[in-house]
Amino acid sequence: MSDVRVVLIGGTSNGGKSTVAQVVAERLGFECLSTDGLARHPGRPWRTTGREVPAHVAEHYGSLTTDELITSVLDHYDRLWPRIEELITTHVTEDNGRGGLVLEGSALWPVRVAGLHARHMAAVWLTTDNSVVRARVHAAACYEAATDEEQALMDKFLDRTERYQTLMIDAIDRLGLERIDAGCGQSPTELADTVLAAAEAQTARHISND
Repeated sequence: MSDVRVVLIGGTSNGGKSTVAQVVAERLGFECLSTDGLARHPGRPWRTTGREVPAHVAEHYGSLTTDELITSVLDHYDRLWPRIEELITTHVTEDNGRGGLVLEGSALWPVRVAGLHARHMAAVWLTTDNSVVRARVHAAACYEAATDEEQALMDKFLDRTERYQTLMIDAIDRLGLERIDAGCGQSPTELADTVLAAAEAQTARHISND
């Protein structure tokens, strides 16, 4: 895969992007970054060890409808895109001095990525059944032990996540982009193999079309 310099891994929240991206980056010897690290939208509305849900996060999910939550997150990704595009462009440039990049995140919206037309870039999206995402969130957030109010916030987050994935899949399929089912019990290593095979095939197509 000497010709690829950037691998993009998109997908909805809790779809396994981060873990798979780390494996892919290790295989390629590339830097691994997340779009979440560029600018954070209101995060996950459940407690974790040493972290309570910030008031503004609870307000965000508690006061907005699912449609409003989708509009909010897509607007956030629109504002973030110039920074993402600059990061990708820097890394696909030959002799950039920074090496290769694996970039993962929900902010890799298919329509934006499709407009890049970068020769040394490959892009895939991880998708999974909504029940898988719901089970992962319930386990991570200790859903059954949460209060009714806490569960309501998690439910709203999941509603937004599922709606986002539906819109994302529609865009991927309409644009003829590549998505991988990450919900069939594959290990991160197996998914990384699939991502790398897809990246290699995309790179080969770019070369043959030049």
